[in-house]
Amino acid sequence: MPRLTPEQYLEIEREAEIKSEYINGEMFAMSADSLPHALLPSRLIRELGDGLESRGCTIIGSDLRVRAAAKGPYFYPDAIIVCGQPELADDHKDVLLNPVVIFEVLSKSSEAFDRGQKFAHYRAIASLRDYVLISQTEPRVEVFSRMPDGKWSLTEFVGLDATCLIPAAHAEVKLSRLYRDITLEPATTS
Repeated sequence: MPRLTPEQYLEIEREAEIKSEYINGEMFAMSADSLPHALLPSRLIRELGDGLESRGCTIIGSDLRVRAAAKGPYFYPDAIIVCGQPELADDHKDVLLNPVVIFEVLSKSSEAFDRGQKFAHYRAIASLRDYVLISQTEPRVEVFSRMPDGKWSLTEFVGLDATCLIPAAHAEVKLSRLYRDITLEPATTS
């Protein structure tokens, strides 16, 4: 199958019933979420939403694409924080260019990609300050923050007593609230 241009991808994607991400000329259909995967971003949006507004920031759910470079790739993060005016790629207003924080809920099928290749692409976004990974197998949130020298620093928040700090948005969320009443998927060992 021939590789798609970013323009071809967007034309197809805007008419599609199923969301797909775009990397190096290829479209990758997104799989259905588990209940914890669907609940965690919803909780995050509820917990952070009102507090962000007073700081000129907004949290957005997974229906908005993020473009990681001029010609892609394009991803649908589980949640995004944008501060100030959102910069959009075109008049369709469905591709965000300036996320400050990106959240991904880890799943068995995507964890290696989210930690590796996807994070490498996200690091190319000049506006991105924090990349946040949320576990479905235990109350754990990892925050990768861009330092002034361009390097990334990891801070982990583990356990229901922890409070996750998101430096770029001057925000925090208690893991006890984020994971409240969610049955976690046990990690599998191979």
